[in-house]
This record gives sequence, C-alpha cells and structure tokens, in this order.
Amino acid sequence: MTIAEPLTRLDKVSDRQDVARRLLASSARKSYDPLIEVDWEAPIDHESFYGMTPEWCSLYGTEMWDQMTEAQRITLTEHEAASISATGIWFEIILMQMLIRDAYKQDPASPHFQFALTEIADECRHSTMFAKAADYFGIPNYERPKWINFLSRPFKALASGSLAFGGTLAAEEILDMMQRDFMKDPRVQPVTRTVSKIHVLEEARHIRFAREETVRIAADMSPIRRHMTRLMLAITVYMVVFCLVNPKVYEAAGLDKKAAVKAARRNTFYNDRKRNGCAKTVSFLDECGLIGGPGKLLLRRGAII
Repeated sequence: MTIAEPLTRLDKVSDRQDVARRLLASSARKSYDPLIEVDWEAPIDHESFYGMTPEWCSLYGTEMWDQMTEAQRITLTEHEAASISATGIWFEIILMQMLIRDAYKQDPASPHFQFALTEIADECRHSTMFAKAADYFGIPNYERPKWINFLSRPFKALASGSLAFGGTLAAEEILDMMQRDFMKDPRVQPVTRTVSKIHVLEEARHIRFAREETVRIAADMSPIRRHMTRLMLAITVYMVVFCLVNPKVYEAAGLDKKAAVKAARRNTFYNDRKRNGCAKTVSFLDECGLIGGPGKLLLRRGAII
C-alpha cells in the first residue's frame, strides 16, 4: 500500500500534465483575435436583427412579451445581451485572479502552468471583446448590485481548488449554453453571432480544463471542506444567474421595471430553459459530490435545479 499510493499520485500528475499539453496544442491551432475576426465597422441594423436569440430573453413566453412591439423586443434583447456580457466580464476578471493564484504555485516548466497562462490570455481577449461589443451597440455598462460586489470580493480573493474550478465551470457553462444558440441563430445580430462563436470555441478548452481539475481536487476533499465547498459553490452560481439580467434593461425597452421584473421571475419558460441548459453541469458537479446541503435551496431559487 505504501508503494501504490505514491504511484497513484504520480499517475494523477501525469494525467493532469497530459491534458494541459493537449489543450496547449489546441490553443496553438485554434485561437482568435476578436479585434481582427469581428467586423466592428459593420453597420448596425436595429430593425431586422435581435440582440440575442429571443427565446433566451427573460420575458419571452410571458403576456408582457406578447404585448410588446417588435421594436421593443429587439431593444430588450440587445440590452439583455449587453447585461449578460457585463456579467461575463465580471466573472472572467474573477476567474483570471483565481488562475493566477493557481499558477503561482505551479512549476513554470509544466504544461499545466503554461495552459493556465494561455487561458488567462484568452480571458483577457474575451473580456475586451465583450466590452467592445457593448460599445459597438452603444449600450451602457450594466453593473452588479453593490451587495454582489461586496460578497464577491472574498470569493475572488480566497477561492481556490474545487471551489474555484467548480465555480468557473458552472459560470462558464451558463454563458456557453446561451451563446451556442446565439452563434447559430440567423435572427441575431451578425457581430453578436461572431462574438458568441469565438467565445464558445475557446471556452470549450477552458471548460475541459476546469472539469479535469474539479474531478482531481474533489476526489481528495475532506467532509468538512466538501460541505463548505457545496455551499460556496451554490452561492457563486446563484450570484451569476442573479446578475445575468439587470432590471434596468426593461426601462431601456420602455417597460415598467417592477412589472417586468415580476413577470421575469414568474416566467416558467425562461426558468425551465435555464434549468435544462444547466442540467449537464449540475449532473457533473453532483457526481463530484459538490451538490447538496443548504446550497440546494439557492440553486432551486435560481432555477438551476
């Protein structure tokens, strides 16, 4: 047994480096510069295209949506897309801090260290791309509530291990499930489709990396640490989902904000769509033992499970 244990640990390290090596090779083959790949000079057609797939709009399927003009629907989808992108920028900045902390402890010669830096570079480009897209459409920055910024500070300063990678996985896959529809939908603005395509293709590597790390770290967690990770992970996912649609987007479309927020919260179509889109990630985290306890209440409240 004393011989088998070191061999098991060496096998885990080897697998970890092999995965990172393959992801590095993939990055070398398929990486994109949004400043070149996206046609930022293309004219904007505010009458023919939605800002995102309308079925992903928080009001789609409600009586309020049926009563809106087509111009209001287009405006709302543009602003919701910008709000989702703002949430993406916020979490990607947090992710970059977590990756830097993880890389700080690694051997610079290792593929794991090098892919961590590669992912940080990708995330920098993605955040710039999202910010440029909002500017392209002339939409203001939709910031998070102050209490979200307050609660996220200790998370971004201290999160590590399975909490960091599990949180990354959940947050990135929430954006990924939406953007996979955006990039294929001919009803959506061409620039939004291109931005979504770049993000989806490059995030596939990041999601693979996060999954591998989550499995590796979760396997060796103590019961106390697992309990705390479950709760913190649920809080993280809830905050991301809560921030996706800033209530101010409804005012931009000429809607009553309070009525629209109430309609969105009760929108079973939208909640079911989120729940179905997150099912694969939730199942994976559950298999890793990272779903359970009081955190389940938050996940239900956020229509994640």
